[in-house]
Amino acid sequence: MIESTALDGRMARWQILLSVFDIVYVSQKAIKGSAIVDFLASRALEDYELLDFDFPNEDLMCVGNVEEDPQENHSWRLNFDGASNALGNGIGAILVSSNGDYHPFTSKLDFDCTNNMAEYEACIMGIRAATKWKIKALKVYGDSALVIYQLKGEWETRDPKLIRYWRLVLELIEEFDNITFCYLPWEENQMADALATLASIIKVNQLEDMKLIQISIYEIPAQCYSIEEVEDDNRP
Repeated sequence: MIESTALDGRMARWQILLSVFDIVYVSQKAIKGSAIVDFLASRALEDYELLDFDFPNEDLMCVGNVEEDPQENHSWRLNFDGASNALGNGIGAILVSSNGDYHPFTSKLDFDCTNNMAEYEACIMGIRAATKWKIKALKVYGDSALVIYQLKGEWETRDPKLIRYWRLVLELIEEFDNITFCYLPWEENQMADALATLASIIKVNQLEDMKLIQISIYEIPAQCYSIEEVEDDNRP
């Protein structure tokens, strides 16, 4: 622009403004890499440290800080069932953690109720236990189609005895971030059914606190454990 003799418009105005300065254009010369190295070496810092090219985690592409969601992939499972027979009324519920730990609950109902009322009582007992443990993600399973589909909103609740139960459950589930209700066939809900049946037939003293029942699986008859090994080459 400075050396050109034919300029117009904005370029010409720039040339007039720059003419008051003593500007000389010099073409850029190539600089050898060794000159830069010598320049840096002559001005080395006192606390200079050599680069460490040993990377123990060289297979890592990147390292990031990710906040873990405490509820992600930590959904609990609730199985419930109620039992009403000539001997009494009982309810049972089982909370299953994401790790597969089982936490059973059972209660005997000391008042007259229908089978559907017992089913609601069992569901409410399990949901209250889940809220007490601050569980936020829960999948609820029951073998009562009436209760499950009423809570899912697919069936209408008309029985006056069940409307209050239905409203109470809707209030309790507001404590959860994610809760679903699923129907489960009876043959897949036998543990909760066994707890409810046991509570309905047993006579419980109000002053006693029953311990949890542990169930084991024996793969061979008990008599096999009583056989003592005899070290004798002459015997089979």
